[in-house]
Amino acid sequence: MSLQIKQSIFREARDYVFITIGLIMYAVGVNAFHIPYQITSGGVAGIGALLFYGFNFPQAYTFFIINCVLLILAIKVLGWKFCIKTIYAVVVLTILLELVRRGFVWYGEMHQDEFVLSPNRMPQFVKDNAFMSAILGASIEGVGLGIVFLNNGSTGGTDIIAAIVNKYRDVTLGQVIMLFDILIISSSGLLPGMGISQMLYGYCTLIITSIMLDYVVESGRQSVQFFIFSRKYDQIADAITSTGRGVTVLQGEGWYTHTERKVLVVLAKKRESTDIFRFIKSVDPDAFVSQSKVIGVFGEGFDHIKVKAEKKKKQAQALAVEAEGKA
Repeated sequence: MSLQIKQSIFREARDYVFITIGLIMYAVGVNAFHIPYQITSGGVAGIGALLFYGFNFPQAYTFFIINCVLLILAIKVLGWKFCIKTIYAVVVLTILLELVRRGFVWYGEMHQDEFVLSPNRMPQFVKDNAFMSAILGASIEGVGLGIVFLNNGSTGGTDIIAAIVNKYRDVTLGQVIMLFDILIISSSGLLPGMGISQMLYGYCTLIITSIMLDYVVESGRQSVQFFIFSRKYDQIADAITSTGRGVTVLQGEGWYTHTERKVLVVLAKKRESTDIFRFIKSVDPDAFVSQSKVIGVFGEGFDHIKVKAEKKKKQAQALAVEAEGKA
C-alpha cells in the first residue's frame, strides 16, 4: 500500500473520529442544558424538541425520520459524495440523542435529592437558572458542530435544505439556515406552557451556537506561510514533505553578498507550525525563518475554491453573444 493511500485512509479515519466527538458534545449540550428547560434550538433537532415538549414524542425519532426524507432528496439532487458523512452523522446522532437522554433520566432519578427534575424527568444541572443553561448548552453545541464541520461532516437537517436551495438559487447557506432556525424557534411560542421567555432563550441559543461554530471552524482553518532561508534547504524540504505537506523552492540572491540562495516557501495549517519549526531546528538551528498569517489558502490540502463557475460561464457567453449582435 502506497504512502499516499495510507495518508488518505488516516485522514478519513481521523475525520470520523472527530465527527463522532463533535456529535457527542452536541448530544450532551442538548440533553443536559436545553431539554430540561424546554429551550428550543434550531435545525431538525429543534423540530424534534418541539414535538417532545408538546407531545412527548422522542426527539431522536423525529430527527431520524425527517433526515431520512431529506437525505433521499439530497442523494437525488446533490449526489452520494455529499451524503456519505452526513448519513453517518445522522445515524450516530440519532443513537446518541436517545442514549444520552436516557442516561440523564437515569442519573436524575438516582440523584433526586441533588437536582430539580424537569417535567420530562431530566435533571436541571443549574437548577432554576434557565439563561445560564441556555448559554452553556449553546456553547457546547456550537463547539461540537464546529468540530463536525471542520472535519468535513454535516448533521443533515437544514444543512441539506440549504445546500439544495443554494444549488439553484443565489442564496447563501447561512441565510437559508438562519431563516429556518428563526421559524423553528418562533414556533416554540405556540406550544402550551411555553411563553416568550423560552422563545428568547432559543434566540440566544441560536446566536451563541453560531458564534462558537464560526470560532471553531475559523480557528481550525487558519493557515500560515513560511519563507525559510538555509544552506541545508534540501534536508529541511525533505523533512517537511515527509509529513505530506508540500514545499516550493525559489531561486534567490543575497544582494549584499551577491551569493545565490535557495528559499523554501511552505503553506501550512496553523496547527502544523510547531512541527515545521521542530524540523527546521533539528536540521539547521541557524536558519532564517519568516512566518506570516494568510487570509485564505485554496487548493489540495486546504479549502476548496467555491465559485459558481457555471453561472459565471453562462453570463460570459450571454455577454459575448450580445456583443456580437451589436457588432
